[in-house]
Amino acid sequence: MTGPHLGTRPAAWTAALVLSVTGSGLIGSGVAHAEDIDHLTAQQIADRSRDALLGAESVHLSTKGDLGKGSTPMSLELTLDRAGNCNGSVDLGNSQGSALIVKRGDDIWIKPDADFWKNQVPNGGSTFAAILGNRYMRGSADDPRLSAVTRTCDLDTFQKLVSDNANNNTGTLNKGTKTTLGNASVIPLTRMRDGTTLTLDVAATGKPYPLRLTIKGNGADAVVGFSAFDEPVPRTTPPPDETFDVSALLGRSTSPV
Repeated sequence: MTGPHLGTRPAAWTAALVLSVTGSGLIGSGVAHAEDIDHLTAQQIADRSRDALLGAESVHLSTKGDLGKGSTPMSLELTLDRAGNCNGSVDLGNSQGSALIVKRGDDIWIKPDADFWKNQVPNGGSTFAAILGNRYMRGSADDPRLSAVTRTCDLDTFQKLVSDNANNNTGTLNKGTKTTLGNASVIPLTRMRDGTTLTLDVAATGKPYPLRLTIKGNGADAVVGFSAFDEPVPRTTPPPDETFDVSALLGRSTSPV
């Protein structure tokens, strides 16, 4: 048996969270005016927040929780940019494993832990883990086995989802009272839809970036954080002696010797 197509589950979960953001109607469409945010309507703030997110050259995403309906709680910490570079990690939750991810240009490195191999590749995962040891798999970004991870690393893909799904305005959008999120002053926008409450905290000073999305209800309990806007993705990549060619690894038979 050959190796698995890696990244499918974390990428699918991340996409589901992205659609919860973009399909929520919280990040709206259109061009807002430049008035003080205190005097803007909820929709105008949503419009400004969307425009700010779509204009970002890079961002750090921090996601944690689950979307209900039997989904597994997962977490993601990933800095990504519009050139397709990224650096971070994903944890599948419930001891299902985790992986470090680095992408720079046309190269991608993935370092799954032992639980990942054990749970995600039950037929032969221990063989992969033994061969790889404490090294990263290195491959090409156009390798179809790594395509889900590659897509997850691309901020352009994320921003296109935001743009394509910005007009779903089901449910009333409400503007809350200015409050604080850490050291930031924010305006919360809330929408209730089908028993689920979505709350987007938008920066009240400087660019109106979305800083946090909270999803609760119908079994869902998830948070998406946005930070480090326009800050460069770390350029450090794993050294050659800490890597192993992905084709040499996933092309091997996992049958007992």
